[in-house]
Amino acid sequence: MLRSINPATGDEIAARAELTALEIESKLEKAISAFSIWRKTTLDERTQLLGKLAASYEANKGELAKMATSEMGKTYKSAIAEVEKCAAAFRHYAKNGAAMLKTDKYSLISGGTAELHWQPIGPILAIMPWNFPFWQVVRFLAPTILAGNVGLLKHASIVQGVAGLMEKMMSKAGAPEGLFQNLAIKSDAVASLIADRRIAAVTLTGSESAGRAVAAQAGHNLKKTVLELGGSDPFIIMPSADLDKAVKEAVKARIQNTGQSCICGKRMIIHSDIYDAFLEKFSAAMMAVKAGDPMNPATDMGPLSSLTQRDTVLAQIGEAQKQGAQLLVGGTTLPGKGAFISAGILAGLHLNSPTLNEEIFGPVAMVFRAKDIDDTITIANNIPYGLGSSVWTEDEGEQERFIRDIEAGMTAINQMLVSSPDAPFGGVKRSGYGRELGPFGLHEFMNLKTVLR
Repeated sequence: MLRSINPATGDEIAARAELTALEIESKLEKAISAFSIWRKTTLDERTQLLGKLAASYEANKGELAKMATSEMGKTYKSAIAEVEKCAAAFRHYAKNGAAMLKTDKYSLISGGTAELHWQPIGPILAIMPWNFPFWQVVRFLAPTILAGNVGLLKHASIVQGVAGLMEKMMSKAGAPEGLFQNLAIKSDAVASLIADRRIAAVTLTGSESAGRAVAAQAGHNLKKTVLELGGSDPFIIMPSADLDKAVKEAVKARIQNTGQSCICGKRMIIHSDIYDAFLEKFSAAMMAVKAGDPMNPATDMGPLSSLTQRDTVLAQIGEAQKQGAQLLVGGTTLPGKGAFISAGILAGLHLNSPTLNEEIFGPVAMVFRAKDIDDTITIANNIPYGLGSSVWTEDEGEQERFIRDIEAGMTAINQMLVSSPDAPFGGVKRSGYGRELGPFGLHEFMNLKTVLR
């Protein structure tokens, strides 16, 4: 059974049976049938569906947001913002699809011309996490629809209510049967799906271990993958920065989605000249964070997604302390049945600490003192991950140095890193490969056909 538990109360929301082998087979056949039709649709037909989905998400955002809050604990106000962002993504691909898929032509050095045509490839299997249960899916779904592909979703077990609503939204928008289907299965059923000849490619957002397994299975079957495997992003503050603004955004980075976001800064790397002033302001702000009922507009931070996730974060804090870190504030269980912990700060971790090889997926910041820009970059790159980074400095020379030397797929200057429908998203090192969003995310799962005339 796939069970949804409200992490704020501990109450069971629903229990859903896993698909049988025959039911999975039926969905695969529906996907192939839908692809045979959808691949031949015009660009106008695809963009019209995207526009209808945008309108449907906006019209039903209250219902959708409430389900996300109930199943994984994010604040209702942030869930509303997530649904609105999904609508913006559908609308972005609808508006810009023609430009992204235009046929390019150029002259060949040997004479004649070459044309570059973007064509769909088939059913895409998406293995998605619970932390942004709508947005993570739409990042793959919107370009899938525009490309002429079809989607099969293996969503996280704890957010099957969200997955069901997404199917409902697709039906409301008038999509052909089989264009997008949720597969209510557990992880042990994924390998056989990847091996199935009807699956054309795989995209996964999840843990490093899940990424390794999917990459190996897809590689064995010669199928393309896009992997987004999280990270432990640096949040760097230099002396020229607006310290008050940087502190405000640093707190937001650690408590947004109760710290369960792959691209929000987790390691605060602070120049020694401003380290003490930062730590004083940051500590006070983190202690003031209000954790509680995620449906209450006054709540800053809801529970973690489950008691299991809470216990994992608490264990990581404990291991960090064994490795020499000091827990300066918070990082402890809060009263009640829910999966709540207080916003915490760890300091004093050594650069060879095993904790730095993990992603702490919760509202806990690690703080480091750096003596100069070289030291800052050394600390920033001293991990196996390379997803994003946030740099705070008014010095243009420092900005360019960070852009050049930080090992990450994304760098935000004087702002917290966020994803956007029109900007490529992805990382390097053990944060995965490939890109989502923007034109690059669209083209990842398309055939670039060269036509010679």
